[in-house]
Amino acid sequence: MDTIDAFKLFFDYVGAFFILYMIGYASFLFLAVAVGSSTLYQLKRRSGLKNELPQEYYVPVTIVVPAYNEEITIAATIRSLLCLDYKIYEIVIVDDGSTDHTVQVLLDTFHMKQVPRPLHRMVPCKPERAIYEASGFKVPISLICKKNGGKADALNMGINASRYPYFVCMDADSVLQHDSLEKIVRPVLEEGNVVAVGGAVRPCNGTEIENGRVVAYHLPNRLLPCMQVLEYDRSFLAARILFDKFNGSIIISGAFGLFKKSVVVDAGGYDTTTMGEDMELVVKLHVFCREHGIPYRIRYATDAICWTQAPESLRDLRKQRRRWHIGLFQSMSRHRRILANPKYGLVGFISYLYFLIYELFSPYIEIFGVITVILAFFLDLINIPFMIMFFFIYVLYSAILSLTAFFARIHTIDLKLSLSDVAKAIGLCALEVSCLRFIMAWVRATALIGYRANRQSWGKSQRKKIHFD
Repeated sequence: MDTIDAFKLFFDYVGAFFILYMIGYASFLFLAVAVGSSTLYQLKRRSGLKNELPQEYYVPVTIVVPAYNEEITIAATIRSLLCLDYKIYEIVIVDDGSTDHTVQVLLDTFHMKQVPRPLHRMVPCKPERAIYEASGFKVPISLICKKNGGKADALNMGINASRYPYFVCMDADSVLQHDSLEKIVRPVLEEGNVVAVGGAVRPCNGTEIENGRVVAYHLPNRLLPCMQVLEYDRSFLAARILFDKFNGSIIISGAFGLFKKSVVVDAGGYDTTTMGEDMELVVKLHVFCREHGIPYRIRYATDAICWTQAPESLRDLRKQRRRWHIGLFQSMSRHRRILANPKYGLVGFISYLYFLIYELFSPYIEIFGVITVILAFFLDLINIPFMIMFFFIYVLYSAILSLTAFFARIHTIDLKLSLSDVAKAIGLCALEVSCLRFIMAWVRATALIGYRANRQSWGKSQRKKIHFD
């Protein structure tokens, strides 16, 4: 066999692999978007018929807000939490050794006073430096100032300071809708064995929020955050709703999630050695509950919405996605025994396998595919018209599913889009699939290079003031 024949055979095998790979991904994405869209419309119909759980029942909840150098957004975030349509909750802010004016902004805005308050150490964390409390507001507000230990360590401090049996973790650059706490708690009231619930996260760039309600919604003016809006809706609408159907969710966004404190404490709290503390905790809860024979459910509340700031520069987006991929790698490698293990049910056979192939390995597979195409082109072993047509079909198919997810989300949460926003979404969805996806694939593929040096860093991005009144 000569060299050309060997290359032809190699490209035949590579082509067969990529056909199977793309069929698997396309089938999963189609199923996920179809199930997600159907679920959203059912929720909207149920809401329209008022066929929901009465609102007289409330689970006491502690909202934990870890903060590090958040002087620009922290006041707006806490004010948004005071507007929630919920009766029994408290707000615990944990400042993780900020070097800016985060603490002073909180002290001045909410007139907080230092108090001698003991903390019960249920999970390990760095020691506190001072504790402040605010009075005269709708709910109790506490501020714990501690030595820097990373986000996971700050969340553990929030668990130690919490007074209630459930806690919500959220980012300090985010705001909750007025009914988000009520809706994220609903699965706990519907099923007694729920140990965690994830909320839906949407970029707030370009959005104006008043008293926890969206009063003006527009797609961001800048291209990068606008493409992320489409990406977020596809992600949160698709995979997470589908995984929720069989208790297969293995990630809850750190921007908005509800947890049962006793189970989290028994499992050891957040892992301070990982950059993906949110996914790590959820996977650990699966393992802990199954290892100890505890009946449990990990749910996803698609109508509990948190608005967060999407990175507006490529530099900040690269840092965010690099951090996410490192966290994914750490969680999956640490819990690799889950893969295809009957003890973990569909979590091991579907969820873990999906994240392994289409999340962890996908950037390497995609880059390998690009290199193969380039090599085949120089060896004159590629059908260029066919490749162009194949790429066009791939972009068109992905764009249609992205738009389906986006418009389904917009319609079911009663947001209104201008014609210019509709045109912008249609125009940018193809750009997001054909360009941004491959840029992020390279970022993720190189994420593991030297990651150990900063594995506990917060990985901060440039913040802007949140439009909240």
